[in-house]
Amino acid sequence: MPAFMTLKFKTAKAQWMSRIPIELVFWITAMLLLAAAQPVYPHQGNHFSLCPLAAAGLEWCPGCGLGRSITLFLQGEWRDGFKQHWMGAPAIVIIIGRIYVLAKAEWKKLIVKGGENV
Repeated sequence: MPAFMTLKFKTAKAQWMSRIPIELVFWITAMLLLAAAQPVYPHQGNHFSLCPLAAAGLEWCPGCGLGRSITLFLQGEWRDGFKQHWMGAPAIVIIIGRIYVLAKAEWKKLIVKGGENV
């Protein structure tokens, strides 16, 4: 196979990958995973965590509390969500707003590309 065909394939692959809305996929996936998650409290024993504060043995972390809060809010447990972190509800609104803005921009790209192809 000639070298220029390999380069053309790599370029086409890079163009395909660049069309994936990575941030949009990330936020939608994060919200779905948080909605499906079971909140694990620090006193419930060992659990996997990427949190450096949890690894240091601290029981409270603002980031972990925010994640548990979002999970509880998405599961309809409002009181427990506020107990974990009061910014959980605003975080959900902000993330859903960001998903809307990104999805709207992607939709406009598809509409414009669809009109050009006709």
